[in-house]
Amino acid sequence: MKIFVGLISLIAVLLVVLAGPLYQFGMIGLATAFTGFKFGVFAGIAALILLAIQLLFKRNTASIGSALISAVLAITAIAIPLSMMNTAKNVPPIHDISTDLMNPPQFVAIALLRADAPNPVAYDGIETAEQQRIGYPELQTLRYDQTQPELVAASTQAIENLGWELVNIDADKDIIEAIEATDITACFGFKDDIVVRITDSENERLVDIRSKPRIGGGDLVKNAARIHGFIKELDNLLAK
Repeated sequence: MKIFVGLISLIAVLLVVLAGPLYQFGMIGLATAFTGFKFGVFAGIAALILLAIQLLFKRNTASIGSALISAVLAITAIAIPLSMMNTAKNVPPIHDISTDLMNPPQFVAIALLRADAPNPVAYDGIETAEQQRIGYPELQTLRYDQTQPELVAASTQAIENLGWELVNIDADKDIIEAIEATDITACFGFKDDIVVRITDSENERLVDIRSKPRIGGGDLVKNAARIHGFIKELDNLLAK
């Protein structure tokens, strides 16, 4: 029974941790990947039940090492999807995040790359803006004293430091209308696009950031976290 419990635990965790990579490399579809998550949870629960039965009624067939390994694998298979579900319940079900909700930065060069993407380049609208105000009230237009060229250089460096792919820099005399980049998520390989807009406003510069995935509904805080990460990196570079 020890081998059987260990096998179920291993299958459970593999269903969860391999779903993303298998989708990323085109071996399964997105629906299949999420189904793998679901069955991983079921298999993890089954493994824990079987482990409990083994420890209660067939203790002589179990060892501390095998029981511990099986428990860790099963709990991991259960914890990852449940953690994602818990996050989804506690954040706004939106995925188009911007520091400027009235006039969000627009995708220009990236619009061509998103031509076949399920999520359009257009901003998601008033309802999304209202939910963002409640969920992420701290995300607002940034104001800096640095010159436009300094902010362009720092923003470009921040994009490089964060490991994003720089797509385009579109500049004219009054506005950088956009520094556009793409971030590829680690597990599923989703492509999420970012645009940074730098505008002159009298004695200061206004910086706005927008992040939006090409596919998917709720983003589990990913886009807001990405904007926070960019702001932190930009501030660190400007402080040097």
